[in-house]
Amino acid sequence: MSEHTRRRPWLAALLALVVSGLGHAYLRRWARAFGWYVAVTAAVFAFVPESAISGALAGDPPALRDVAPAAAVVGASVVDAYVVALRNNRAYERERGAARATDTVGPAVDGAKIDSDAVSDATAVSSDSRTRCPACGKETDSAVDFCQWCAEPLGGDENE
Repeated sequence: MSEHTRRRPWLAALLALVVSGLGHAYLRRWARAFGWYVAVTAAVFAFVPESAISGALAGDPPALRDVAPAAAVVGASVVDAYVVALRNNRAYERERGAARATDTVGPAVDGAKIDSDAVSDATAVSSDSRTRCPACGKETDSAVDFCQWCAEPLGGDENE
């Protein structure tokens, strides 16, 4: 089973902006999420004056110079969540590419190995509305451009 799954970098960054550490939690980086939460909380308590905090709670926006250190830590958290998501997606693509490279032989039928491409071609020919997904191997509707099980593009003609 793959360690990585595709994640949306923009969503990780948005979640990190809304709640400190939430973007990293979305990426399933639990220690990093907790670390950023602690870092932002510590920056607020250490650098933001109490008058700015009480004013913000009362509806009076604080001066930028009062919240700049905490805002810088939040900004770093947002950037980190985005970069971690991008790295995660690159690792996912590498794992998927390696799995495809090693998956040239399909399942055994009566003890004989069958080429996966031959199975896909045979399935596509035998049924006009069903085909096998090249990524997950499950039977899917060939009328759509993606697999309904894993959301991978079905490819069709690569030259189109």
